[in-house]
Amino acid sequence: MRIPGVYKGRTPDNGRTQDFSLASFRSGCHRPVNRYRGVPIMARLQAKSFDNPDEVRRIPNGRIEVFQLDDVVIGRTVFEPGWRWSVDVKPIAGTASCQYHHVGVSVSGRVGVRMDDGTTLEIPPNSVLDIPPGHDSWVIGDEPWVSYDVAGMRTFARVDEGSQRILGAILFTDIVDSTATAEGLGSGAWQTLLARHNERSVMEVDRFRGRVVKNTGDGILALFDGSERAVRAAIALTRASEELGLSIRAGIHTGEIELAGTDVRGLAVNMAARVMAAAGSQEVFVSSTTADLLAGSGLEFRDAGLHELKGISGARQLFAVVDLT
Repeated sequence: MRIPGVYKGRTPDNGRTQDFSLASFRSGCHRPVNRYRGVPIMARLQAKSFDNPDEVRRIPNGRIEVFQLDDVVIGRTVFEPGWRWSVDVKPIAGTASCQYHHVGVSVSGRVGVRMDDGTTLEIPPNSVLDIPPGHDSWVIGDEPWVSYDVAGMRTFARVDEGSQRILGAILFTDIVDSTATAEGLGSGAWQTLLARHNERSVMEVDRFRGRVVKNTGDGILALFDGSERAVRAAIALTRASEELGLSIRAGIHTGEIELAGTDVRGLAVNMAARVMAAAGSQEVFVSSTTADLLAGSGLEFRDAGLHELKGISGARQLFAVVDLT
């Protein structure tokens, strides 16, 4: 039975197919909708003692105690002096950097964090924390770092983790008429302009809590954990490019994505690329899936018609963002 406002997807940290509300995915908080015999139900009142975790994962220089409240998972981490993600967890995760989004509380000890873009932060005790995907971390000093994590612990450092599939929003951009622009400017001036464009792209994507997966020559491929942030980043990118004297096209699709090291792949990635290819200069196109997820977000779309997308079966309905200012 289809429940209005509820969509199926895979969670970012365990790959299981579950149901999500539109509001939770727009915000980037993929909170599953509990169901009984196919009908959404309210979360139940419950509590668990910290003395009796449901699972304990032991890793070099640390351990993770896992507490599960139906679909909510809370992790208590105890990382000893000398612990470092890139040394003690990376061999388990199989990714170049930690791709989990951690939200929680630092209880005692200190931890250092370095994002893939080089941004660093030292998190002290008695503080709340929000660490986006794409980072390394390490214990600072001689005291163990103890924290409680409410977002990224379902399969963190789990040895039997099989799937690296997540639900996310993929954004592709491309500079329009880049060849003609490069010929008009000359090689040196074009490379300088392209470097400035790439730098602004990384900055805007980061501002909306996304991650630039890679440059595609004349554009970028970026990953977001919420559809609204992906669209607002695309709008910001069109404005930033215009300031540089460039025009871009952008396309966004939301779906299941397979992580492959620091890269991403899968049908959703291909779909986003085709959505972008259908857009014109200074246009942001989104798939019907993404448009549905953004109902009530305040973003406006116009019908961009049905399109035959290369490598995608059947005609697909696309939508264009109305206001890019």
